[in-house]
Amino acid sequence: MSELISPTETAPTQTAATEFVRASRASRHAGPEAAAAPWTVISADLTSRTARIARDVVAVLELHGSAGSGAAEAADFFRSWADSTSTQRHLMDAPLDALAARFALTPPEVDLLLLAGLPEEHEGIAATFRSLHPQGEPHPTAGLAALILTNALLSAGAAVPGDAVPGDAACDIAAPDHAGAGSAAAVDARPALRRLLSSGEAVRHGLLRLAGNGTLFERSLIAADSLWEALHGHDAWPDGLPRVETGTVPPGLGCWLTGPGVRRAVAALQADAGCSILVTGAHESIMLSRALAVAGAAGRSIVAGRVTAGDTAGIALLAAHAALRGAVPLLVLAAVGQSEPDLLAVGDLPGPVLICSASTSVRAAGGRPMLALDAGPVGARDQQSAWAAALPHLSGQSAGIAARHPLDPALIAELAVDVLAQGSQPELPEITALIRARAGLTLPPGVQLLSPTVPWNHLVLPTEGAWQLRDAVSRLDYQSVVLEDWELRGRAHATGGTRMLFTGPPGTGKSLAAHAVATAAATDLLLVDVSRLVSKWLGETEKHLAAAFDAAERTQAVLLLDEADALFGTRTEISDANDRYANLETAYLLQRLDSFDGLVILTSNLRSNIDAAFIRRMDFVVEFPVPDADGRAELWSRHLPLAAVAGDIDLVALARLYPVPGGWIRNAAIAAAYVAAAGEDLISQAHLVAAMKREYAKAALRFPGEPPRRRND
Repeated sequence: MSELISPTETAPTQTAATEFVRASRASRHAGPEAAAAPWTVISADLTSRTARIARDVVAVLELHGSAGSGAAEAADFFRSWADSTSTQRHLMDAPLDALAARFALTPPEVDLLLLAGLPEEHEGIAATFRSLHPQGEPHPTAGLAALILTNALLSAGAAVPGDAVPGDAACDIAAPDHAGAGSAAAVDARPALRRLLSSGEAVRHGLLRLAGNGTLFERSLIAADSLWEALHGHDAWPDGLPRVETGTVPPGLGCWLTGPGVRRAVAALQADAGCSILVTGAHESIMLSRALAVAGAAGRSIVAGRVTAGDTAGIALLAAHAALRGAVPLLVLAAVGQSEPDLLAVGDLPGPVLICSASTSVRAAGGRPMLALDAGPVGARDQQSAWAAALPHLSGQSAGIAARHPLDPALIAELAVDVLAQGSQPELPEITALIRARAGLTLPPGVQLLSPTVPWNHLVLPTEGAWQLRDAVSRLDYQSVVLEDWELRGRAHATGGTRMLFTGPPGTGKSLAAHAVATAAATDLLLVDVSRLVSKWLGETEKHLAAAFDAAERTQAVLLLDEADALFGTRTEISDANDRYANLETAYLLQRLDSFDGLVILTSNLRSNIDAAFIRRMDFVVEFPVPDADGRAELWSRHLPLAAVAGDIDLVALARLYPVPGGWIRNAAIAAAYVAAAGEDLISQAHLVAAMKREYAKAALRFPGEPPRRRND
C-alpha cells in the first residue's frame, strides 16, 4: 500500500505523494482515453489495481498470521485470485482517477477505497474477509488497513514513531513471536490512519465510511453506495438517491446564453471554480434545460439527482457519482414546505455545483460563492428558433407560431418529441392539440378548456369593433417585429401579450367574440367563471386566479374572464378589512395582467364598473351594443336553417319590432326549431313570435306584440 502522508514521513515518500496529487489535479477532467475506453477496459484496470491491494493483504497474512488461524489458507486464496487477474494497462483517466482528482485524495486514501472494494470483486474474497472479521462481516477492517499500511512502511524502510501493536485483534490474526519484532516496534501506521478515517477527504465527503459498533479498528471499511460498480465503468446509481434524467440542450437558447449572468456561470464552470450556480424557475423541465445549456456552453457534462437542501449525505453521494463520471453535480431540490430559507448543505465540496430550485428561498452557508440564474422567459428570437427546429416544415411561419404560442424552448422540444412519434407534419391548428396533451392539466373549479371553431363571419358587430378584434389577433403575427426588430420593448417598455376588454349588455356577443378570437389565433379558450373564483376567505381568490393564469400559460390558451366586474371593479376607500383585502386582490390581478404573455379577454356588462387602472392596461376596449335593425335581421338569418323555414317568415319585420340583443335572437330561433320539429312542421313566423314572447317574459319586459302580417302580392 502507498506510503502515508504525514508530517513525519520521509522525503522520498512525500515527494511521491506530492507528484501523485499534482498529476491528479492536472487531469481534473476525464480525458479522451477514458471517454473512448469501453467498460471492459475500465473494469479490468480497476480489478488490476485491486489485485495489488490483494497482494498487500497476502503479505500481512503471511507476516502476522499464526498456525491454525486460517491465515495461510486465506493468503493462498488472495494470492491465487490476484495472480489470475490480467495485468491491464493503467488508464490515466479512469473513473477512479477522476474521483481522486476531484476530491484531492492522497494515495493512501485511494488504497483504502481499493481495499474497501476488494470484497466486491469476488464472492470468495467476501467469504474470506468474513472468516477474518471479528464480527463475521464480509468487509476488511480498519485494523487490517493499519497492518497493510504499517507493512508497506516497513518494506520501504520508513520509521513512523508510535507504539508498536504486533498483531491485530480486529483481523483475528495472532502476531508471530520473531526476533525482528523490535524493528516493527518503531513503525505503526495507526495514528496517521486514525487521522485519515476521521478527517480525511475520502471519509469527510462520504466516499468511504466506517460501519459497525465495535472499536475503531474493529469497524468495517465500506465504499459509498454503488460507487464500486460505477468505478468499474457501469452506470450504477444509488437506490436511495432519485436520479433525474436531463436529456439534451433544447434548440432556442442561443440569445439567452449571451446574458451577462449566464456568461459568468459558464466562465465559472470552465474554470472549475468552487461555487454554487443556482437556477430558479417555475417549471423543473425549464430549469433543467437552462442548467444543461450552461454546462454545455462550458464544455461540461452534468449528473443530476433529487435531494433536499439539507441532505448532506445525499448531496455528497451525488457529488461522488458525478466526479467519477467527470461531470458536474446538479442538485434538483425537492420542496420541504418550510417557511425559513433552506440552507444548502454543499459544505466545502470541491469544484462547481449546479442547483435547480423552484423556490428562491435557498441560501448558501459559509464563504462559498453563489451565482443566481433566473430561468425566466426567453426572447422572441429564441422561441422562433425553437419552433423552427421543432417544426422544420413550418420554419417560414416560426415568428407567427412563436407569437401565438410563446412557449419555453424546453417545452417546445418536448412537443417536437410528440411530433416525431406521430410521424406526421402538423399544421397550425394541430399545434394547440399537442400543447393541450402535454399540459396534463387539472383545472381549478370554475375553469373550462374549450376548443372553439367560430369563424369571423359568425359575428355581427359594428365596423370599428370587428376591426379591433382582427387587429388584436394580427398583433400575434407582428409582435416579434415590433418588440424585437424595432426594439419597442426597450424603447417604449412595451410588453408581450394582448389585453382586451369587451363591454356591453348581456347577449350582445361578447363570449361568442372571444370564441372567434381564439379560433382565429388557432388556440384553445380557457373560460373562467369568475363568480366561482371569488372567495370570502383571505388569499383564496388570488390562489384560484393564479391557477387560472398558470393553466392559460401552460396551454397557451386565450384566457377569458367572463363577467369580471367582481374582480376588476372600482377600488374603494379603505373603511374596513374587507375593503383592504379587495384592493389587495385588485393589485394582484393588475400584476398578473402585466406579466401575462398571452391573450386575455375580460368581459363586463357595464364599462363604468371597471376600475380605471384596468382600463389603462387594456390594449383594446371593444363595445358590444345592441345590434341595429339591419344587424338583427342578419342575426335572424344566421340562426335559422334555410331548409327548415316556412315561407311566411318576415325577418325584416321581426328585426324592426324586437330591438333585442343577439342572445335573445339565438334563444328564440332554437326554441322555435324544437317546437316545429315536435309538430313535424317547418319553422313558421308564429313559432318565432311565440319563442320571442318567452324571451320578453324571462326578462320581465312588456312584449311588443306580433309583427304585422306581410301582404300577399
